[in-house]
Amino acid sequence: MKPGDRYLKIVEWSEEDGCYVGACPGLMLGGIHGRDETRVYAELCRAVEEWIAIHEQDGIPLPPATAGKDYSGKFVMRVGKELHRELAVQALREGLSLNSLCAKMLREGRTPYGSVPAVTPHKRRTDKDMQTPRSSR
Repeated sequence: MKPGDRYLKIVEWSEEDGCYVGACPGLMLGGIHGRDETRVYAELCRAVEEWIAIHEQDGIPLPPATAGKDYSGKFVMRVGKELHRELAVQALREGLSLNSLCAKMLREGRTPYGSVPAVTPHKRRTDKDMQTPRSSR
């Protein structure tokens, strides 16, 4: 097993870029672009191995592995008091536990992999923004 096998590699078509984009989230920034999916994956694998070698040469610890992880099937999510209340009431209406309702909503609301548009990052707030009262922004 190569060191890079410990990290999840993703290659998907990008409508925006008009090509395949390969990434290794959690290990390296950026990605590999190309028109041939197989070549993009092969180049991504080489880039991951090079990234790992550079980390090792520089004495930088590698991040935790992302491939082959076992998931517990549970996670904690903060939603705010109002949404929590709304969901609890909806669960009561449907005769479900809050957990079952949320799992059902996530299952029914999910979209095919890769069809969700990328999230646009928030505008970075500056010190000036922090000093200006909200009403005058």
